[in-house]
Amino acid sequence: MSKVFGAIDLGASSGRVIAGVIGEGKLELTELHRFANTPIAKGNKLFWDFGALQREITAGLTKLGEFAAAAGTTVTSIGIDTWAVDYGLLDSNGALVANTRNYRDERNLLGVALVDQTISPEDQYRHNGLQFLQFNTLYQLAAHQTQDPDELQHAATMLLMPDLLTHWLTGVARTERTNASTTGLLNVETHEWDWELIDLLGFKRELFTELVSPGAIIGELLPERVTHPALANTVVTAVPSHDTAAAVVGTPLADQNSAYLSSGTWSLLGLELDTPILSAQAKAQNFTNELGAENRIRFLKNLTGLWLLQQCLADWQEANSSLDLSALLVEAESISSPARLNVKDEEFLAPGNMPARIQAHCARLGGRVPNTKAEIVRCILDSLADAYAVALRGFEKVSGLKISKINVVGGGSQNALLAQLTANATGVQVLTGPVEATALGNLITQAGAHGCAPAALDSQREVIRQHFTPQLFQPESQSA
Repeated sequence: MSKVFGAIDLGASSGRVIAGVIGEGKLELTELHRFANTPIAKGNKLFWDFGALQREITAGLTKLGEFAAAAGTTVTSIGIDTWAVDYGLLDSNGALVANTRNYRDERNLLGVALVDQTISPEDQYRHNGLQFLQFNTLYQLAAHQTQDPDELQHAATMLLMPDLLTHWLTGVARTERTNASTTGLLNVETHEWDWELIDLLGFKRELFTELVSPGAIIGELLPERVTHPALANTVVTAVPSHDTAAAVVGTPLADQNSAYLSSGTWSLLGLELDTPILSAQAKAQNFTNELGAENRIRFLKNLTGLWLLQQCLADWQEANSSLDLSALLVEAESISSPARLNVKDEEFLAPGNMPARIQAHCARLGGRVPNTKAEIVRCILDSLADAYAVALRGFEKVSGLKISKINVVGGGSQNALLAQLTANATGVQVLTGPVEATALGNLITQAGAHGCAPAALDSQREVIRQHFTPQLFQPESQSA
């Protein structure tokens, strides 16, 4: 029989609680609760509002219980996926030692300098296989250890964001592997904590908990988290808790020659491989080897995504709350000779005043400067498509594979103009959808663990393929 599962899906700008009814040929998703995930700035420090996340998740779980009760059943399991790299510190009583920092916090540059003084970037890559991102967890921890040593001294446990929420729901402290692989402290070959690297950087070993893989049952909800009778026997099941790992599970890839593009606040473009690629060429192109379901390697590049567009819209809507993105996209489509920007520039990491910063950036590059809102939108989308094309050619060169198509999933898959520009820039077919790939990957992993879906990843993707039909975009000439 079909069962009800819950996905807590948290992105860097919003979160949702989604119900999934899975089994007996059913694969039905219903969004029950959506909420903003807004950072808190205190001076030059940036934090996540963990208390607000707890309140919103509680509200969503209550709605999940109501949903199951209305269907005459209970909630079998809940799975949590979030963004990567950020963490919380718990004391010996399981209480937070300090507010959870946001990965866009300025302290990370200090962490990079401290880690690089201890171990060279080349040796880091041999240990963890990760692309350089200034907010990777090992850099955050190094800065934390220097700036706030008392907090780390009093900490008994470090948990990444999905594991921190799992602990809050169940009282059980475990670390899920796919997210652990983004920390820089998981060994790329063994998929275990890299104690040599951890010791070298002076981090306490006891901070790091037992690792679990997707599909593991973590524990039942604590009594105080049961806000509806239908949640009384609900367990939390480990899923690919890095939202990109969940999205890749939910992407109906045909074969190794198909690339995936998880398009949201960030653009995560890559391949699914059996083994990591740790060559000097891979490091030089800043490609990363992160872990996915069934210990497959997500060989990818982390690119700025719709963050630029989201920030521009937020600025514009302050002055005009009725501003419609769809109208801007129609206008942007007809623009010829659009401006370009470097989407990889670190000046775009911080929020605020994005349209003016884009214009200043384009002026500094000496190219065309976008003036209207539609021109700025088109500049962002063309620049993203160009970045995808450059990364795709790099993947082919490093892996030896010839990429035949790109599967775009996530919120960005609804942007038809971006999909067509991507097909044009890369010269390969672009397939868009499912939009809810992250939630699908979360939910179908749970269903596989509880006997309502196949346990094997390829079979799970076949189930998804049967329920979702992608939209196809063929490459057109650049002049068109």
